[in-house]
Amino acid sequence: MKDFILPDDRDFGTPASRAAETVTLEIDGFPVTVPAGTSVMRAAAEAGISVPKLCATDSLDAFGSCRLCLVEIEGRAGTPASCTTPVTPGMKVRTQTPRLKQLRRGVMELYISDHPLDCLTCAANGDCELQDMAGAVGLRDVRYEAVENHFTPRNAGGDLNPQWMAKDESNPYFTYDPSKCIVCSRCVRACEEVQGTFALTIEGRGFNSRVSAGMASDSFLTSDCVSCGACVQACPTATLQEKSVIEIGTPERAVVTTCAYCGVGCSFKAEMRGDELVRMVPYKGGKANHGHSCVKGRFAYGYAAHKDRILKPMVRESIHDPWQEVTWDEALGFAARRLTAIQQKHGRQSVGVITSSRCTNEETYLVQKLTRAVFRNNNTDTCARVCHSPTGYGLGQTFGTSAGTQDFDSVEASDVVMVIGANPTDGHPVFASRLKKRLRQGAKLIVIDPRRIDLVRSPHVAAAHHLALRPGTNVAVVTALAHVIVTEGLADDTFIRERCDWDEFQDFAEFAADPRHSPEAVEALTGVPAAELRAAARLYATGGNAAIYYGLGVTEHSQGSTTVIGIANLAMLTGNIGRPGVGVNPLRGQNNVQGSCDMGSFPHELPGYRHVKSDAAREVFERLWGVEIDPEPGLRIPNMLDAAVEGTFKGLYCQGEDILQSDPDTRHVAAGLAAMECVIVHDLFLNETANYAHVFLPGSSFLEKDGTFTNAERRINRVRKVMAPKNGFADWEVTQMLANALGAGWGYTHPSQIMDEIAATTPSFAGVSYERLEEAGSIQWPCDEEHPLGTPLMHVEGFVRGRGRFIRTEYVATDERTGPRFPLLLTTGRILSQYNVGAQTRRTANSIWHPEDVLEIHPHDAEVRGVKDEDWVRLASRAGETTLRAKLTDRVSPGVVYTTFHHPATQANVITTDFSDWATNCPEYKVTAVQVSPSNGPSDWQEDYRLQSELARRILPAAE
Repeated sequence: MKDFILPDDRDFGTPASRAAETVTLEIDGFPVTVPAGTSVMRAAAEAGISVPKLCATDSLDAFGSCRLCLVEIEGRAGTPASCTTPVTPGMKVRTQTPRLKQLRRGVMELYISDHPLDCLTCAANGDCELQDMAGAVGLRDVRYEAVENHFTPRNAGGDLNPQWMAKDESNPYFTYDPSKCIVCSRCVRACEEVQGTFALTIEGRGFNSRVSAGMASDSFLTSDCVSCGACVQACPTATLQEKSVIEIGTPERAVVTTCAYCGVGCSFKAEMRGDELVRMVPYKGGKANHGHSCVKGRFAYGYAAHKDRILKPMVRESIHDPWQEVTWDEALGFAARRLTAIQQKHGRQSVGVITSSRCTNEETYLVQKLTRAVFRNNNTDTCARVCHSPTGYGLGQTFGTSAGTQDFDSVEASDVVMVIGANPTDGHPVFASRLKKRLRQGAKLIVIDPRRIDLVRSPHVAAAHHLALRPGTNVAVVTALAHVIVTEGLADDTFIRERCDWDEFQDFAEFAADPRHSPEAVEALTGVPAAELRAAARLYATGGNAAIYYGLGVTEHSQGSTTVIGIANLAMLTGNIGRPGVGVNPLRGQNNVQGSCDMGSFPHELPGYRHVKSDAAREVFERLWGVEIDPEPGLRIPNMLDAAVEGTFKGLYCQGEDILQSDPDTRHVAAGLAAMECVIVHDLFLNETANYAHVFLPGSSFLEKDGTFTNAERRINRVRKVMAPKNGFADWEVTQMLANALGAGWGYTHPSQIMDEIAATTPSFAGVSYERLEEAGSIQWPCDEEHPLGTPLMHVEGFVRGRGRFIRTEYVATDERTGPRFPLLLTTGRILSQYNVGAQTRRTANSIWHPEDVLEIHPHDAEVRGVKDEDWVRLASRAGETTLRAKLTDRVSPGVVYTTFHHPATQANVITTDFSDWATNCPEYKVTAVQVSPSNGPSDWQEDYRLQSELARRILPAAE
C-alpha cells in the first residue's frame, strides 16, 4: 500500500504548529527549519526522515505511549520520545544509533509477543502499521513467549482463555477484534479529539487494558459510537477494520473526490480495487473536512450499486401503465416529441425544469440552460426553494451576496457561537465536530431552537444559553436580541459608521429600541425567559469574536427571509463581519444546494444571481447561446404545480429531486404531477415523484462523473469519476442528449468545457477552471482577477453591496395557528444516519439506526392522550394525516412535536401546509398545527399510497 498513498497524504506523526516564529535544528546531520512548537518527529518527517511510531498520527495530539519513536538529543540524557519533544534552536538529534535500534527492537518484541502472527490472512496485510514498523526496526525474531496472551481462544491446556474476547461485528460497517489491539489509544483519542463523542475508553490496567465502547454490556452498535470512522482510520492494525476491506481486499488505487451528502463538502479518497469501490477514506488535504468524516460519507455509499437502481431508460403512455424499457434514443425521442407537442398546443410557458442540488454545477447549469435556451422560458427552480431561498434573499438585501461569509476554519477563532434553527451534529456532523472542539477549548455557545439538540448538552459540551423558543417566533426572538444590544449600548458604533448606512441604522435602532420588542414584552409570545434572552444578547455582543450558524429552522418559516435579515442585523450591530471567527453562516442542507443557486436555478435569476430583467445580464448569455432570453421571471415550483392543476402547465423535466416526498402538502403535489402530460424523472431510483412520470431517464451517481460541487462555505470542490457510469452516461450527457433531441445542437465533450462557459458568463466564477482547481485543491468564490485564489472570508474591507443595510424586522404571526382541533405544533428535521428523503441512505445499512420516522412527543402531552412509547399514533393537521410510532422524550417542549421525513411510508409532508415565506415561497415546514391521538397502525391514505406506488412501479421487460 505504500505506493498507494498520495504524495501529500503522508502522516507526519503530530499536528503542524501554527507559530509564525521558526526554529532551526539539526537532524541526522541535516539542517531543518520548522515553526516553533513543532515536534522532533514532525521536523524529521518534513526533512524526509521517518522515525518509527505506533501511537502517533498527525490528526491527533502527541501521546508518547508506544516508546517506539525514541531519539537521542545531544546534551540531553536518556532517549526522549520524538512525538512529545518540541524542537529548540540549535538542537542536534540522532534518529538512528545502535542504542536506539536495540531499544526499538525490544519494544517491538514486546508488542509482537502478544499479537497473532496471522499476517498472510489478516485483512490489514499490506496496510498495517505494526507490520511496517516491525520491518522498519529490523525485527527478525521474538525472544519472548507470553505465558498469557489475548489472541488465543484457548490456552495450552485446552481451557478457555479468560483474556481472549470475541470479535465485535455488531456495527454494519466495521469490526472490532480485541485480539489484535496494541492499546495505542489512537481510536480513543480520535473519538475524543477529532469526533468529540467520547464513546470509547481504555478499561483495565496494565496487561488487562483494552478498548471498550461504553459500558461492559455495550457493543459498538449499542454504544454512543456514531460510526464516523475516525477510530477505524486511526487504528494502526486490524483491530478496527472496514468489513468491505475484509470482503474485497486491500485497495490498489485511489481517486480524490467530494462527498455527495450534506453541504459540508468533505473530500474523500475513493479507494478502488479494479472497478470496485473498496472504501471511502476522508482525505487529509480536504479543506472542508481536514481528514474527518461522518457515517454517511464514510460508509453509506452502497446505494450506488443497489439492486433498486434503474439502469435502462423507460417510458409509458399513461401513469397508470407499467413501465417499458427502451433504448436511449427511443426514450429521448419520446420525451422530445411530447414536450414539443405540449409547447405547440399550450405555449412555450407550459413546460419547465427542476434542477438538482445533488448534481454537479455543470449539470445544473445545463438544466437551466435547457429551459432558457431551448424551451425559451425561465421556468426553472430547485430544492433551494424549499430550504435556503430566504438565505439568498435576506443576505442579498443586507450584505449584497447570497452566501455565507466565512470558511469552516473560521470557527477555530470564534469566542461565541450562536446556533439558530440548526442541528449540526445530525445535519452537518463534520462541522459539528470542529465546533465541539472549539467549545471544549473555551468558546461559549448559544442555541436558539425549540428542541434540545445534542449541542445543548453532550459530553464535555454544554450551551451557555438555550433559548427554547416557540416554533414560529424566530423574528420576535432575533429582534429582542437586537433590542438588548441597542438599548444597553452594546452596538459597535465605529463599525456601523465605517461600514453601514448610518441613516438606515438609526431607523432600525429606533425600531429595535421600541419597548414592544423587549425580552419582557415578547416572553409570553416566544416562551423564552426574558433574563435568559438578555444574557444571551450580552454574551453575543461582548464575548469577543461571535459567529452565527443557522439552518432550516430559520428559513423554513413564513418569515424565513425576515429572520435571515434579522440575523444579518445582529452581525452588523456588533461588528461581527469581515474577520476570522465571526460572520453569518447558513448551513446548507445538500451537497450542492449552494451551487444550484449559483448556477441560475431560480426563475428570476441567471447564473451569478443576476436578475433576468437586466438587459446587460441577458445579453451576456444571448450572445453566447445565440437565442433571445425571456426577460420575465418564470414559475417557481409551487406556481408550476398550481398552474398544472389549472391546466396551463403540462410538462416537467425533474433532475435528481423527489418533490412528491420533499415538498409540502403532498396531496397538492400529487394532483399537480397527475395533471401534467409529460413528466420526465431523471434519477438513480424510481422515487416517489416517478409514480407520476411518463419518462424515466436513469441517472449516474457522484462516483461516476466528473464535475464540481460548491459547499456551504462557497468552496468549489472537484468531483472526479471513480468508475464508469453504470447507466452508460453521466447526467450532464443525458441532459445534453435531451436538448439535442429537441434541436439544440450542443457539443460539450467534457464538463471542464461547461465550467469554462460558466467562468466566461458568471463574474464570481471568472477565475475558476479545472486546471486552477487541480492546482489549488479547491477555490471559494468569488474567484476573479482581484481574488485569483478565491475568497475565504467575505466583506473584509467592505460589503459587496457597498454599505451594509439595516432593515426593520417586524414580527408577523404565521397564519398557521393552534386551536382546539389542532393544539400542538409540529416541527421537522433530520437525523444523523439518514439524508433528506432517504433515497440514498435507506438503501444502505444506515437504516439499522433509523428504520422508520418516529414522532417525538413530550411525556406530558403523551400522557394526557393515552400514548405510550412506541405506540402507533395518528398525526393530523388541516392538510392531511398520517400514522407513525411515538417516541416519548423531553427533547421537545410541551406543546411541540417533532418528526423526520426520511421514509416515504410515513409521508410526513402530507401533514405540512402550503403556507410559505413571504419573499421566496419557501414552505413553512417548521410550523404546522397538529393533533396526536392513538392509532392502530398505518392510515387508509398510507395503505392507498402504498398500493398506488406498487402499481406505478411495474416494469415490463425490454421489447425484443
